[in-house]
Amino acid sequence: MAAFLDENKRNHPAGARPHPIVASEDPLAEQISQEIERDIVFGHLAPGRKLREEELAQRFDASRHQVREALARLIRIGIVIKERNKGVSVRRFGADEVRQIYDIREILQRQAALRIPLPVTGASMELLETIHAANERAVQVNDLRGIHESNDRFHTELFRLCGNELLSQLVKQFMDLSYVIRANAFNTNHAQVALREHRLMLDLLKTTDSWALSQLCVDHIQYSKNQYLEFLAAKDREAEPAPPLKSGIGRG
Repeated sequence: MAAFLDENKRNHPAGARPHPIVASEDPLAEQISQEIERDIVFGHLAPGRKLREEELAQRFDASRHQVREALARLIRIGIVIKERNKGVSVRRFGADEVRQIYDIREILQRQAALRIPLPVTGASMELLETIHAANERAVQVNDLRGIHESNDRFHTELFRLCGNELLSQLVKQFMDLSYVIRANAFNTNHAQVALREHRLMLDLLKTTDSWALSQLCVDHIQYSKNQYLEFLAAKDREAEPAPPLKSGIGRG
């Protein structure tokens, strides 16, 4: 776990926001990175999938240099990794790592929610309502990228209300660390469920029930964790050797 934190800290220093990344100097490299990111977010590229430069160069009619620049951007975000003698692949977490990350997410999000002064009014509530409306529009037209971006912005602005900048940065850091996990669980049906939960959060922000808000913020992230653990379990079942065939010798 410490290795993941160290890597994430190197990639995203305190206060940095991985999304959006500073645009590449090469427009095609930027386009390639966005297309690969979109494929990962929406399940077209599964965790562990190799990203071979020659295949990507052919797909995008690009040079190796442009592909490497695009992959470097995705490595900085943290959704792909580069390993010595193995190349670049979509980042994959183990089951224990997923549980540890989500244990910390639960602690951070609960504490941040409990520290939000309730009720929330004025410009802060208006901003969250505006972001929520954008999320609703994206879900209605099945704008997958819009769904993802408005969802992340909603949570970033929500937890910023806790008034503790370091705490909100940690919430964002671990939200970004779980990016691939959340992407693997994404589907449009659950986007509707997430919308309803966001509406409940907005309603609770107008009350004084901090405990209900904090519990909802914890419950809200369970789906992506459980879906990823199911994904890993399915992969493990696929890797299990088939049982040996029983001999028919001696049967009547």
